[in-house]
Amino acid sequence: MNLNPDFIADHNAAGQTQHQRKLSPWTDSVEQAEAVIQKLVDFQIAIPSWALGTGGTRFGRFPGGGEPRSLEEKIADVGLLHALNRASGAISLHIPWDIPTDPQATKQLAASYGLAFDAVNSNTFQDQPGEPGDSQLSYKFGSLQHVDPAVRRQAIDHNIEVIRHGVSLGSKALTVWLSDGSCFPGQLNFRKAFERTLSSLQDIYAALPDDWKVFVEYKAFEPNFYSMTVGDWGSSYLYANKLGPKAYTLVDLGHHLPNANIEQIVAILLNEGKLGGFHFNDSKYGDDDLTAGSIKPYQLFLIFNELIDGMDARQMNHAQDLGWMIDASHNVKDPLEDLLQSVEAIQLAYAQALLVDRAALDEARDANDVVRAQEILQDAFRTDVRPLVAEARLRAGGALNPLALFRQLTVRQQLIGERGAKTVATGL
Repeated sequence: MNLNPDFIADHNAAGQTQHQRKLSPWTDSVEQAEAVIQKLVDFQIAIPSWALGTGGTRFGRFPGGGEPRSLEEKIADVGLLHALNRASGAISLHIPWDIPTDPQATKQLAASYGLAFDAVNSNTFQDQPGEPGDSQLSYKFGSLQHVDPAVRRQAIDHNIEVIRHGVSLGSKALTVWLSDGSCFPGQLNFRKAFERTLSSLQDIYAALPDDWKVFVEYKAFEPNFYSMTVGDWGSSYLYANKLGPKAYTLVDLGHHLPNANIEQIVAILLNEGKLGGFHFNDSKYGDDDLTAGSIKPYQLFLIFNELIDGMDARQMNHAQDLGWMIDASHNVKDPLEDLLQSVEAIQLAYAQALLVDRAALDEARDANDVVRAQEILQDAFRTDVRPLVAEARLRAGGALNPLALFRQLTVRQQLIGERGAKTVATGL
């Protein structure tokens, strides 16, 4: 559905007085307020096409109705999110779930909503119909690591085809996540699996356009539970280093063992020039794919603290030099509401980290003043930056309170009326 701009204007007019009252302490007395607002205006977070429908678990799935039935409807849903928050200006496609039949028309449709195409994602963790060859070769025992060179070739060809689709849409990056690994001791020769995977990735890397990047994503467990061939940031970093300057590590916040120090991982990868981007989500136990910031908001803030420190040290552009994307599964929430919440949580953590007094923090560290260092970080984290985020949305043409307007306009009910109550999003 298209969102009438008058609805946003009326919503903002009704909330303007209260918003200005909350914003005035910032704009009247906080020196860096304008700089933070502008950085928030520039900061965009890509929405994954597969997160627009209801997720599920291996026990069941409970669809909510009005889910997008096609790539065109997925683009429309991201366009709606972007109209509301002006911070979701890109969509990331998963191939073959979202193959554009007419790339030029797809690009034009996305542009009409103010959207660009972020990284394209390959899929060799499922057997897919229509793979190359007379008969489909299964990824049951791996893809790029497989002992059968024909299976490896099928997976390589799929990734190269994904690159072609990305080129046709104006994307500039390929994300490779592998479910490859083993479930039992003795099942796999670890050294040979690493070498086969590297060789396969080298073939994919050779097909990258000059101005493209490849992001090597890692995951500590699942669907294999004894070993994962790209199981941690160190193995991803090894692959990226061996592949070359267009290869980077991608960090998914849920792809670590419990209590991993993700902020330290981020700092080291940034220092080495090999951090490519993020998949934002949150978790309590494992790869829960929950709303960003819903479980561990302080960790999200600490990650952004390291990001800002490391990016500024390398003179990187916050908005453009890393890939920012959500990767979540919406099992009990309305997917669009969940995505609005995640985007705002990411913006809040980013804004809070921008407020850290870095000179004072350096002084505390040099003096080994542990208490003072902790207070500096927690002071920024405990600061209510919601007025700054709302002002950034307002200046960019979005809604002061996107979620409230989404509910006020009964968007989900309208989508159910347009698409039906039993629609199921393409993909998972």
